[in-house]
Amino acid sequence: MIPFYQLREAIIAVQARPTTLTSGALTPAKRRELLEAQHLAGLLKEIHEEAERARREPVPLLSFTDFQAYHSAGTRKEFEKPYFERRGRLLALALTMALDNSDTYKMTLENLIWEICNEYAWAVPAHLPDTIDKVLTARVPPNRYVDLFAAETAHALAEVLYLVGDRLNDWVTHRVKQEIEQRVFQPVFESAHHFIWTSKTNNWSAVCSGAVGMAALLLVDDRERLAGMQDRVVSAMDSFLAGYGDDGCCPEGLAYWRYGFGYFVYWAEMLYEFTNGSIDLLKGDKIKRIAEFPAAVALSDTSCINYSDCRPTFRPATGLISRLCRRLDIAPPKMTSVPSFHEDHCYRWPFTFRNIMWTETEWLHAPGAEGTLYFASTDWLVDKRETAKGLFAFSAKGGHNNEPHNHNDLGHFILHIEGDTLLADLGMGVYTREYFGKERYDHLHASSGGHSVPIINGEHQAAGEAYRAIVTKNDTNDGAVRFELDLTQAYRPEARIRFFQRSFAWKVCQDEARAELTLTDHFVFDEGTGEAERSLTEHFISFHKPVIRGGEVTWLGEKGSVVLRFEPLKLSAHVETVEIPSRDPEPLTVYRLHLHAEQLAQVYTCRLVMSCCIH
Repeated sequence: MIPFYQLREAIIAVQARPTTLTSGALTPAKRRELLEAQHLAGLLKEIHEEAERARREPVPLLSFTDFQAYHSAGTRKEFEKPYFERRGRLLALALTMALDNSDTYKMTLENLIWEICNEYAWAVPAHLPDTIDKVLTARVPPNRYVDLFAAETAHALAEVLYLVGDRLNDWVTHRVKQEIEQRVFQPVFESAHHFIWTSKTNNWSAVCSGAVGMAALLLVDDRERLAGMQDRVVSAMDSFLAGYGDDGCCPEGLAYWRYGFGYFVYWAEMLYEFTNGSIDLLKGDKIKRIAEFPAAVALSDTSCINYSDCRPTFRPATGLISRLCRRLDIAPPKMTSVPSFHEDHCYRWPFTFRNIMWTETEWLHAPGAEGTLYFASTDWLVDKRETAKGLFAFSAKGGHNNEPHNHNDLGHFILHIEGDTLLADLGMGVYTREYFGKERYDHLHASSGGHSVPIINGEHQAAGEAYRAIVTKNDTNDGAVRFELDLTQAYRPEARIRFFQRSFAWKVCQDEARAELTLTDHFVFDEGTGEAERSLTEHFISFHKPVIRGGEVTWLGEKGSVVLRFEPLKLSAHVETVEIPSRDPEPLTVYRLHLHAEQLAQVYTCRLVMSCCIH
């Protein structure tokens, strides 16, 4: 990314730490501008409410019982809810103190910081060794293990000191610096061993290295040491960027783009400010294409193409997007407002603070990207068309079944009509020990049974890189899209198929505000199978309950509908209502349409037509 001699030279040349490292100096004029900004009014109100709640209520307890819940039951919420509530209070109290230039919450903030410094470990139990034997043989003890959240905690505390540290008690300031040095800087930067995340090609390498890199820029005065620290960050960021194709697609999904690439940008911009612009890591074609990814997959202000572990609903980080639009001259995704304080349940410091400091209103309410976009690195196809009545969008994917945050979803597709995703992807499941263990594909979210793909002779798709799709056609002609996938290798031999091809033909009639998707599945079964052994169940996944009438199935949204036509003499249809765990308090209700056929000929073709319209 950048040679060490150049990095060292730029850092050594810095005479004094700039006052603009946290995305701009909070001068009296800037505070007044932010406090009076209409687009920030809702967010600032929430921040003040949370600060007041923190003043009234005791610091949430982190008990051993909750700590042990993950190791005994595999669940994370018991410990992580109070853990992240503490981070939310830290964010609200420190920002209120900085923006209001008031010491009203000073003592509350000092006591909270002291409690965070008292925590057994800043890493969460899900990321720590699960037995004492493993703890005793680990390279570092739990209180020196640096995971995503330990790194984020160090960065948040470092920015708090940068903004208001001179107004805090000296004991608190000293304690924070001491804890960050011992818990984070020494294990990350002073050892010949690297944490495993430094070589990961997913969000971990960017979040962990970006957070500790920013903490170092804010706290470390020794320029030679700082240069060496930033060199390790650069190395980890090289690993992170290698996880993206040259086309800029994030295989982990848009939420992890915001997370991983967000921390890359937050760190890169701080380094840019620290070196007075001499180190600019946002240059380059690949960085620009990665920055353009949200505009490609965003569908509306609150929805997106959400393959992998990404929620169907998504709110862009308006600060991050604004900065990228300003710096790289790109178009934003569709976004209308600054996210709520509670949008991020982990209350990550830079997400909210950069939304305050970087959001530019000119990028709000901009039109979304249109046209056909294809990501060759992941075999994602996205087509979005605006009509006089609203948006039609279609997406389908190939790839393989060992992708980051993988779902077994080869040949899966999404249909979206003006705010409603009527044929959907379930997105992320509840993060438990089992969800990231060998039981992952027992969960509907990750299983092919939770995607709009068929079960063939009772067999679901299998997990592993060997199980893959091959794109055989990808044509766009006069607004009509043809996308074909050879999915033979998506299934184990037990599926007893010699060939399986899925074809999508998608056409939007923009003048008439309607669209049509023709789905054709062509199967050639093994010669050794008899007619009685051959069966097929086509699945279609939605959060909207479909209605079956004769040979038609209708999914109805607020503004649009999808009507699927099938041959009832060949396919039997029924709807299954499934309640699955959710990260929200209430379970998620999913509707799975089954179209079943059996006693099939050796060569069988299933052709289904879906008509889409806006009311």
